[in-house]
Amino acid sequence: MSLHLIGSNSGDPGFGVYVHWPFCLSKCPYCDFNSHVRQAPVDENRFLQAFRTELAHRARIAPRRIVSSVFFGGGTPSLMQPRTVGALLNAIAAHWPLAHDVEVTLEANPTSVEAERFRGYRDAGVNRVSLGVQAMNDTDLKALGRLHTADEAMQAVGIAQSIFERYSFDLIYARPFQSTDAWRAELNAAIDRAAEHLSLYQLTVEPDTMFEKLHRAGKLKVPDAEHARALWDVTQEVTAARGLPAYEISNHARPGAESRHNLIYWRYGEYAGVGPGAHGRMRTQSGQRRAHSTERHPEMWLTVVEGEGHGLISDDPLDRDQQGDEFLLMGLRLREGIDPRRFTELSGKRLNDATIDELAEQGLVVRTRDGRLRVTQEGFPVLDMVVAELAA
Repeated sequence: MSLHLIGSNSGDPGFGVYVHWPFCLSKCPYCDFNSHVRQAPVDENRFLQAFRTELAHRARIAPRRIVSSVFFGGGTPSLMQPRTVGALLNAIAAHWPLAHDVEVTLEANPTSVEAERFRGYRDAGVNRVSLGVQAMNDTDLKALGRLHTADEAMQAVGIAQSIFERYSFDLIYARPFQSTDAWRAELNAAIDRAAEHLSLYQLTVEPDTMFEKLHRAGKLKVPDAEHARALWDVTQEVTAARGLPAYEISNHARPGAESRHNLIYWRYGEYAGVGPGAHGRMRTQSGQRRAHSTERHPEMWLTVVEGEGHGLISDDPLDRDQQGDEFLLMGLRLREGIDPRRFTELSGKRLNDATIDELAEQGLVVRTRDGRLRVTQEGFPVLDMVVAELAA
C-alpha cells in the first residue's frame, strides 16, 4: 500500500473517514446497529467499487482535507478480506492526503478465524484494532448472542497485542444478575489484558431488538437504576485506580492512548461517512456544515450508489442552533469538557451563566481554571438532563 503522509494540525478537531461494513455472521440480541446477516457470500468487489464511488463524491464536497483518522465499523469489518481493506485505504488516500500519524482502526470479532486475518490487516495499513469481547465468561457471552468463547477472545487479544502497537476491546456491563463484586473482578482481569484502552458500555435495552421483546415479555431482567449506578461507580473506581481513567463517558485510556477517531466526533470535527447507514458531518467549500446519512439497506445502497453516484438519502444544512446543540451533546461527553467560546462561535449565543451556576451548585458541572466547562463524575449519569438544561 502506497500512502501519501503529511503532518496534521493538532489545533483542529481533525477530519476523519468512517467506512461502514454492514454484515455480521449473526445478529446479537442487544444490537440496534445497522447490521445484516447474509447466507450467500457478499460480493466484496462490487461493494468496493461502490465505496470508491462514494469516497469520490465526498471528496468533491470537501476537498483538500487532511485525514487524521480512518475507522472501519459495522457490522463486522473483520469479515472483509485484507485486500479489500487495503484497496479502501488506497482509495481514501487518492482523494485526501493522510496525516503522518494517521490512526486506522478496524473493529473485529475475537474469533479465531478473524484473528488469523490480523497480520493481513496490518499489512494493508490498519494500525489499531478494536475487539468486541463484550464479556469474559462463556455463560454471559452465550446470553449476549456472541459466537466466541472467553478463551477464544483472550487468544484473539493476545494475537492483536503481538501484531498491533495499539488495540482496544469492548465489554458490556450491567448484564442480567451481574453483581458489583463479579464486575470488579472481571474488570480487573480485563485491565490486565488491556494495554491502553477499554470501551465499557452499560447494557441498555434498545427499541426493535430481541432484548426489547424479551424484556417486554418479562423474560429478561436488567439491573434497576440503583444497581446500575453502583456498577457505574465500580467502573470509574477500578479504571482510575488502574491507570485507565474515563476520558469519555464510556471510554477509558491511558493518557495519550485515546481513540483519535472518536475524539473527532466528540470534539465536533468533520467526518465523511460512507457505506450503508453511515452518517457524516462535513463543511462544504462555502463553509456550510451539513449532516449526511446514507441508505441503510446494503443491497439498496449498492443500487442507489451505482445509479446516482452516491448513497446519500439526507444532505441537510445545520443552522447555528443545531450546531450549538450538537456541540454540547458531543463535547460534554468528554472528561475535558468544552470551551464555551466555541459554542458561541457555532451557535451565535452564549451559554446561560445562571444555568451553569445552578448546575454547579448541584455538583453536576464545574468551570475549570482555563475557562472550560465540564461535567463532573456525579453529572455523567444524568448527562442528558445536563445537556438539555444548557441547551434550553
